[in-house]
Amino acid sequence: MNVSKAVLITGCSSGIGWATAGRLADVGWRVYATARNIESIAPLQARGCRLLPLDVTDENSMRRAVEEVEQHEGAVGVLVNNAGFSQSGAVEAVPMEKVRQQFETNVFGLMRMCQLVLPGMRRQGYGRIVNLSSMGGKLTLPGAGHYHATKHAVEALSDALRFEVEGFGVKVSVIEPGLIKTGFADAAVESMDGPQEGPYAGFDEAVARATVENYERGPISRLAGGPEAVAEAIEQAISARSPRSRYVVTPSARLFLGLRSLLPDSVWDAVLKTSYPQPGR
Repeated sequence: MNVSKAVLITGCSSGIGWATAGRLADVGWRVYATARNIESIAPLQARGCRLLPLDVTDENSMRRAVEEVEQHEGAVGVLVNNAGFSQSGAVEAVPMEKVRQQFETNVFGLMRMCQLVLPGMRRQGYGRIVNLSSMGGKLTLPGAGHYHATKHAVEALSDALRFEVEGFGVKVSVIEPGLIKTGFADAAVESMDGPQEGPYAGFDEAVARATVENYERGPISRLAGGPEAVAEAIEQAISARSPRSRYVVTPSARLFLGLRSLLPDSVWDAVLKTSYPQPGR
């Protein structure tokens, strides 16, 4: 049978998803770019992408998108699970409704997309799945516990999946970006609406200042990268005959992951206190 290498990318409305869809289409991949609002990605059509509406928190939307690709291509050859967002705030203070929304998008939607494309990949004996994690899948920063929890989950699920599907000709890779200069920091800050009084009063505001400093103004921001760097790593992962299980992207990710692997918890916490406020102190 003909082997489909058609690429389905979630979350293409901006940042990494947009850059990846454009890059892959430019070099000849058959790309299906998706977003909840298809009008937001209309310019990608001029670059050769096929556009589909897709909401990874909606079962029917996910099914329709995969079925559409399979109808035209026979199978989804490459799935890039990029859709996600950051819900910031103290673990105790963030309402559970928002926590569930975070996991629905970053974890449950990602895994459901894997479940939906895998039968087609197994039938043709070929597939690539690329899951967008973060350096935050290996370490945790204050005020972002729920977001980091989703990325830790993506790491674990990807490891299990990689072992389970390799025998069917399907390869699974994880992308671990560090600081990326997109709208991520702004979105993370906007998600904060913590208490104005009580034990966490002012915590969100202080975390927001530290986040903006790290991403945009401070010395660490010089170690950030653009979404194009992540798109390049994704292209490497789907093009390689034997892709790596993990791709660390940006100098900031290499620095922080290296430090976290070396420092005991107490020392890591002491380092964090130099940049982040600690409630109750």
